[in-house]
Amino acid sequence: MQALLSLQRPAIPRVLSCRSMAVSLQVSPGRCVYDEPLAVRAEGLEPGQAVTLHTQLTDEGGETFSSRGRYRAGSRGELDLTQSPALEGGSYTGLEPEGPLWALEPRTPHRRFLRKDVQSPQRVDFSLYRDHEPLGKLLATATQDRTFMGEGVSRHPVREGRVRGSLFLPPGVGPFPGIIEIQGTGGGLLEYKASLLANKGFATLALAYYNYEDLPKEMNVFNLEYFEEAVNYMLQHPKVKGPGIGLMGHSKGGDLVASMASFLKGITAAVLVNGSIANVGAALKYKDVLLPPIGIDVKKMIYPEKGVADITNILVNPLEEGNRKSLIPIWKADCKFLFVVGQDDRNWRSEFYAQTACSLLVEARKEKPEIVLYPETGHYIEAPNFPLCKISMHKLVGLPVVWGGQTRQHAMAQVDSWKKIQIFFNKHLNQKNAMGNKL
Repeated sequence: MQALLSLQRPAIPRVLSCRSMAVSLQVSPGRCVYDEPLAVRAEGLEPGQAVTLHTQLTDEGGETFSSRGRYRAGSRGELDLTQSPALEGGSYTGLEPEGPLWALEPRTPHRRFLRKDVQSPQRVDFSLYRDHEPLGKLLATATQDRTFMGEGVSRHPVREGRVRGSLFLPPGVGPFPGIIEIQGTGGGLLEYKASLLANKGFATLALAYYNYEDLPKEMNVFNLEYFEEAVNYMLQHPKVKGPGIGLMGHSKGGDLVASMASFLKGITAAVLVNGSIANVGAALKYKDVLLPPIGIDVKKMIYPEKGVADITNILVNPLEEGNRKSLIPIWKADCKFLFVVGQDDRNWRSEFYAQTACSLLVEARKEKPEIVLYPETGHYIEAPNFPLCKISMHKLVGLPVVWGGQTRQHAMAQVDSWKKIQIFFNKHLNQKNAMGNKL
């Protein structure tokens, strides 16, 4: 009887026993260097389904940066940011695999993304939601750790004589081509660019020059002998390959690089990223030479919105009579130059300074510098995947200022200039290993 009953029981259709495939979100690799490409894929979606990718990170100061990309799944329910264009209405549009990173914006107005601790990774969170606006159900999540020191890169605090900073060495025996990297007027010690350059095969010294440990607390007078001591430290280091080193400076760091190249020996190649060829912000002394800071015309400061300044034109022209004492004698330099210029730099007229430097060098029968111009690109040209800083506090001005740039164009300039900087240093510092394959 039991056997008969079992024969009479209707068969359960197999389709009912199958569970619908869950949505999965993959971000690869799970850990990578910050300037490396981003790969995001999702599977298990409904064909043509509308979804939103929400990306978020929290910086060391507790500020949240986020972006949103709107997408539609493919015919097989898949989403691949290298093949799926982002739709209108999000933080970015089009085929932009790294868009989730470079389109990040702060929750609090007038904040800049910075990374001071380069020894720990920056966590990035990805969340995939159903629909666009309003967001629907959370479908899947993933995380990624973006590091600044890749495998084998080492960090060495520098307390040599008066020199203060951190030296980053690539993996391997060496010696390696050496670079001193100098940042702007914020003071302290920022190491993220130096650490990223070490991943590319360069022994890089992130050099502090004020408001750090026992260095001067304010920008009053800078002695170039301090920077000369840093150059000599690098030239004498057993892990640094001579006969000369490279320099890279952004903003105020750019005019310090120009001064170092003009007065000091041992410099082979110099990169100025939106730098000035006039001495800015503080007097500069070297032996019996004194360069006063370039003058400011506050009447040329404008206010595009309440409490926010546009300072593009407030520095006086260093070529005009009475202002030339602040002009850095770049025509005395014997190194190769690369000028990286954002044509929408709203901090000062970087393109004018680069073209003026070119004229002065050519007049002195020196080699014409390389100048790379980037339209719709602002002041803070960083490494790839750093979000555009639109407005933030300017330490010397005492107000938030606009920095210029359009988000996508600025992001593309960061990718391209980062490659060109490495190519420039590889060429002129005579690096013989095939680091160019990483570009």
